[in-house]
Amino acid sequence: MRTVLVTGPGGAGRTTLAAATARAAARTGTRVLLLTADPGDRLGTALGIPLGPGPVEAAPGLHALRLDAADRLRADLLALQERAATTLDALGATPLAADELTPLPGAEELALLRALRELAALPDGDPARPGLVVVDLPAAPRALALLSLPGELRRYLARLLPAERQAARALRPLLGRLAGLPLPGEGLYAAAARWDTELAAAQTALTRPGTSVTLVAEPGPAGADAVREARTALALHALPAGPVLANRVLPAEGAGAWAAPLLAQQAKTLDAWDQDPGGPAVRVPHLGHDPRGPEDLDALGVPAPGPVPAAVGPRVEDRLAEDGVLLWRLELPGATRDQLDLVRRSDELVVTAGPFRRILPLPAALRRCTVAGAALRDGALTVRFAPDPAQWPQGR
Repeated sequence: MRTVLVTGPGGAGRTTLAAATARAAARTGTRVLLLTADPGDRLGTALGIPLGPGPVEAAPGLHALRLDAADRLRADLLALQERAATTLDALGATPLAADELTPLPGAEELALLRALRELAALPDGDPARPGLVVVDLPAAPRALALLSLPGELRRYLARLLPAERQAARALRPLLGRLAGLPLPGEGLYAAAARWDTELAAAQTALTRPGTSVTLVAEPGPAGADAVREARTALALHALPAGPVLANRVLPAEGAGAWAAPLLAQQAKTLDAWDQDPGGPAVRVPHLGHDPRGPEDLDALGVPAPGPVPAAVGPRVEDRLAEDGVLLWRLELPGATRDQLDLVRRSDELVVTAGPFRRILPLPAALRRCTVAGAALRDGALTVRFAPDPAQWPQGR
C-alpha cells in the first residue's frame, strides 16, 4: 500500500492539491482512499461532494473520508474511564458523561495516526485495503510535529518505564519491602507495553518504504522558507519527500506589467525548487479562481504520485585506514550553521536544526569512540569519531 502525506504552509492549497492528486491516481486504475481530519469540510468543498465519517465515493476508484476526531477521542476517554472505574470510585471521582467531553487540541492529528495504523495493519488482499492512501495533513508545523510524535513518545516510555525491569515481576514485592519504597505495579508496565505496541504500529505506518511526503507551497520568498524548513525536518527524521507541488503559478504570457515582479519572484523560487533532491517542482497553474469541483481539480494537471523517493538516514563511513576516524553522516538539506546544534549524550547524538530536534542512537562501534569534530557542508552534517584506546579492541 502506497501512502502520500500532503502538507505545506497554511493557505498554500494543500487540501485542494491532495484532492487533485487522489483523482489523478484514481484515473490510472488505482483504488484510492483520501483522508482528512479537518473539522470543517474543505476537502468536501474541493471535491464537490460533502464528506462524513464514512467513506464516500468521490469518483470511480476514489473514496474520501473525513475522520470524526471528536467522536474517536470521546470513545477513547470513555473506555479509559471504564477501565479505571475501580480506582476512580476509590478516589471518590464523579464519572464524566459522553456529552460533556469536548475535543482536545491535537485530536485531529491523533485520529489520522490511528487511521493510518489501522490501514497499514490490513492484510494484502483485504477488500478494504486501498492501493493508495492520500492524507490531507494539517499545516506544515503541526504536520511535522505529528510525523515525529510516535518515535518521540516511544523513547519517553523506554526511558521512564524500561521493559527490561519487568523481568523482576516476582521480586517486586520483596524489593519494595527491602528498599522501603513503592515500586511500579504490573498494571503500569502492562499499560506501557500496550502503548508502545500501538505507537510502534503508528511509527511503522509513517516510516515504511511505501510512505512519502508531498510539500505544497506557492513559489515565492515565504513558500521558499517554508519548503526549506520542511525539507530539513523531513531529512532529520529520515522521511522521504517527492517533488514540491508549486501551486498558483502565473502564466508567463498574457499577464500585465503589474505581474512582472511577481513572475520574476516565482521563476527564481521555481528554479531553486527544480534542484531539490526530490526532483523538479511540479507547476500547478493559477486558474484565476479558487478550484471547486472535479472539473477544476482535473484542470490543475496534478500528476499521480510517482515512484517512492528513497529515504536517507544516518550512515557511517569507515575512514580508519586513511584518516584514523569513522565518519557519521546525515543529510540535512536547507540547514544552516547558525541554526544547527549538536550534542553527544552518552550513546546518543542530539541533533537540533532550527525548531526541530531528533535524538539518534549511535551504532555500537561509535559508542567506543570520542567526537573529534563536526562540519556542515553542502547540506550534509558530518561528525568525526576517533576510537577511544581504552574501549577499542586491540589490533582493530
